[in-house]
Amino acid sequence: MPKISVEVPAELLGDLDDHVGDEGKFVNRSEAIRASIRKTLDLLDDIDDRQGRLEEGE
Repeated sequence: MPKISVEVPAELLGDLDDHVGDEGKFVNRSEAIRASIRKTLDLLDDIDDRQGRLEEGE
């Protein structure tokens, strides 16, 4: 799996960390970020579909 590096504001990272760990919804930051990316891309696909911007098979 490729690795990427991103800069994240401290406030956003703090919010992310509230959802990570034994008491959180995610095992680690990477899982939380991957889930967020997947959800965002799914939402964008839904918007594109409603706007008729998706081609067949996408």
